[in-house]
Amino acid sequence: MMILKRLFQRHQPPERRVYEAIVAAARHPALYTGMAVADTVDGRYDMISLHAFLVLDRLKGTEPAFRQALVDEFFRDMDRSLREMGVSDVGVGKKVRKMAEVFYGRVTAYDRALEEGREQLEAAINRNVFPDSPNAVAASRLATYMLDQRNHLAAQPAAALAGGMLQFKEPIL
Repeated sequence: MMILKRLFQRHQPPERRVYEAIVAAARHPALYTGMAVADTVDGRYDMISLHAFLVLDRLKGTEPAFRQALVDEFFRDMDRSLREMGVSDVGVGKKVRKMAEVFYGRVTAYDRALEEGREQLEAAINRNVFPDSPNAVAASRLATYMLDQRNHLAAQPAAALAGGMLQFKEPIL
């Protein structure tokens, strides 16, 4: 039985395992209840982007092949998700391109904000996560969460992350 299980079990590459951990963290209910993120397609995309940014930020300057593989995995999943939602083949390419622009815009904004300070991080979160109705309290909570996760990820070896071993902290409200 064990031999058969090993024969038919698919080995997931490290970038897939890390991406799945990112998605799991992005789906934590506390983000949508205690931090007021909209539980919508856009809100979930924002949380996946935020968590992906945190991992990419942790690996900045190291593991370039893994970082690229992780981004590629992210957009493969976005492509898959759009197709499951019924977007046509022609529309998928356009939507994925737009999603990539949004993602890289957020990465740039969060990266810059982390260099400039907490106030700028809260402003970036407000612009990106709460664009239609800014929410200073929720942005502050989400900034605290991001900084806490960033510190938690800093303690994890880059090689372990690139090997597919990633663990986020439980959100504290």
